[in-house]
Formats: sequence, C-alpha cells, structure tokens
Amino acid sequence: MTDTTSYGFDTLAIHAGAEPDPATGARQVPIYQTTAYVFRDADHAAKLFNLQEVGYIYSRLTNPTVSALANRVCALEGGAGAVCCSSGHAAQIMALFPLMGPGLNIVASTRLYGGTLTQFSQTIKRFGWSAKFVDFDDLAAVEAAVDDNTRAIFCETIANPGGYITDLDAIAAIADKVGLPLIVDNTTATPYLCKPIEHGATLVVHSATKYLTGNGTVTGGVVVDSGKFDWSASGKFPSLSEPEPAYHGLAFHPALGAMAFTFHSIAVGLRDLGMTMNPQGAHYTLMGIETLALRMQRHVENAVAVARWLEADPRVETVTYAGLDSNPYADRIPRICPKGAGALFTFGLKGGYDACVKLIDNMKLFSHVANLGDTRSLIIHPASTTHRQLAEADQIKAGAGPNVVRVSIGIEDLADIIADLDQAMTAATA
Repeated sequence: MTDTTSYGFDTLAIHAGAEPDPATGARQVPIYQTTAYVFRDADHAAKLFNLQEVGYIYSRLTNPTVSALANRVCALEGGAGAVCCSSGHAAQIMALFPLMGPGLNIVASTRLYGGTLTQFSQTIKRFGWSAKFVDFDDLAAVEAAVDDNTRAIFCETIANPGGYITDLDAIAAIADKVGLPLIVDNTTATPYLCKPIEHGATLVVHSATKYLTGNGTVTGGVVVDSGKFDWSASGKFPSLSEPEPAYHGLAFHPALGAMAFTFHSIAVGLRDLGMTMNPQGAHYTLMGIETLALRMQRHVENAVAVARWLEADPRVETVTYAGLDSNPYADRIPRICPKGAGALFTFGLKGGYDACVKLIDNMKLFSHVANLGDTRSLIIHPASTTHRQLAEADQIKAGAGPNVVRVSIGIEDLADIIADLDQAMTAATA
C-alpha cells in the first residue's frame, strides 16, 4: 500500500507498509531472515552505498520485514519517514543522535518513565550530553530552561507511570518559538489515541514492545519523523545540514528534504550504533498492530471502569487516571486523546509502602512485571522497582511515590480484573 492518505486507521493498521510478496504472493509480510542481499551488479552496489538508490545492503541497516513495520507505524502516525530499532530506549538515543553533541542539552519533562529519567540524567552524560528536567505544566519554566546549547524538547503523551496528559499543543508552540524540535514518546497512547505530529511534534518515538506489539513477546523501538522541521535554518544541526564525510560530502537535509532525518538514522545511526531490530521481532509487532484499534478500545473501556471502582474504594487514597472527571487533566482528553486516556495509571494505597508491597504479593490474575501494554493486566510498585534509583522527592515528582502502585489494565473480563484487585487490597490492608 503506497497511498496512506485515503484510508482509515483500522485499514492502515492491517495494510500499510505491506504488499503481497512479489516472489511468492504471500499475503502476510514474510520474515526475511537474512543478513545480506545480492547486488544486481557493481553499479547497483555503488549506487546503494552512495545513497543514490533505495534498496537493501545489509540487515543492520535495512531489512524488508523491518521496513514494512517502519512504514506501517509511519502511516499510522502521519509521518514522512520512520526507522525501527532494538528497543524504546534505543529509539530515544536514535532520535537524539543526529541532533546532539558534547556540551549540548535537552529540556525534558519531569514526568517520564523511570528508565528514561535515568537514561537522560545519567547515561547520556557519557556522550557529553545533558538534560534539564522541568515541570511541563509550567510553560514559562519550559521556555526559560532553553538556552543556546539546547537542541530538543522531550516529553511523553501519556506519562508513565502516572497517566499525566501533556499539553502537546502548548509545548509545541514553545518549541516553534525557540526553533527546536519537539520529541514526543507516544508509547502509552499509541497513534490510536493520539497523533503527536498533528499537535506539532517533530519526532515521535515508541517502545514497540508495549501496546504496538501488545502480547509481551519482543522488544523494539520506532522513531517517526514528521518531515516538517527545517534542519538547515538555524545551523544548530550540522549532522543533518552540513556535508557528511562518509558520503562524499552529501548534506542530508539539503539533498533529501523531508526524508533527511530518516535516511540519516539508517545510513549513519544504524550503521554506527547498530541498534538493529531483528526481523522476527518486527513480524510479531506487525501482527500485533493489526488488532491495535480493537485492543485499545477494550483497554480504555476496562481502565475507565477500574479507575472509577478504585476511586470509590475507601482503601484507596488517590487515583491518577485522566479519564476520571475528577482528574486535573481531564479537560485535555477531548483535545489530546479524544478516544480515551489509555490504560496506564497509578493509585495510592492507604498504608503506604508496606501495603503496596503486600498488594503486589497477593495479586493472582495481575502479573507483577516491569512492562506495560500487554493484553494481560500488569502491576508494579515503581518505588521499589522502576524508580528505586531515584531519591524519594524525585520519585514523588515523577508520580511514583512510596505509596503508589502502577497498573496497566488488560483486556480480560472486567469483573475478573476488579475481583483480583479487591482480594489483594483486602489482604494488603487487613
């Protein structure tokens, strides 16, 4: 399918990026389990290596199965191009790699997944990069944090773990004003609930491990480029605007326009960083996306019902789900996520840290795992796991305080989900 503008979301989720296999007529995208590809002749090989012709060279760079997935996610997000990689964390580094350099920084939301907070506060320092963490509800503080060395603004659509909804339109307006790309992690929303590019995002990143795949089988990441940012205007992004020595002085943005970021991510990013997605994993994610709309509808329906039940329970101190009328971010749902607030949220249990640990230990249907977006209902206590490396004050800022439990509501029967929470809460608060 090459025309992705005239079809609806559900159709694109099944067909985008895929055509019947030309050799066999296979309807499902084959798993191209190969490392290399035979060139037609020496001239064909030279054109591929010079980026004068699009094709397959080596599976660290491109692979037909992986490319089909990239094109499908790109179509669902409404982007110009996309690149797949080995995980969501890899996708974040891939997104930053063409933009950053020693001494440069990003402005990032305080409400991020714990692993992302660690990656941005600790790991990227080894590259000479840094991050400034700001409350993205304070728009003046976001703008004030930008300096001459800032190269991107980063946030999540629906923040993990607390289900906080970022005002993407307002943040995008700041990014436009200061001339920087806005990078949005859309993992927990998926393009079914929100398309950040429509709200002004430059780049969208995904952990394909989560809702896109939806079955807890593989890890993967995707970076989607809107194709709308002028990488040459400010002189701040030389990797994209200036001649690349490895390609005989090719300047990606002047030569490739809207596809500059995507081609750079493949030809330089995957070539040198090697964060490659394997074709088997891409195949599982492609199959998962075929039912994304159906799953997300059920996820949201169950999450709304569970959140309402928890909110009414006297054993519960707080519920952070933005799909509740009482939530301070409920007014953002119709504008940012009109199909619902997702299925990830937290709740505070009376009894604090110890009660949360007992709750986890008494769950029977819920799986205690460090994952989200599975068809199964999942639960974790961030303060003792995903966010344990943070100081308590920083845990609270991230929405992962000691009394907080994160749930990813699955698509099981609603009555069974609530019954499991009820019996475990009874045991935890006895």
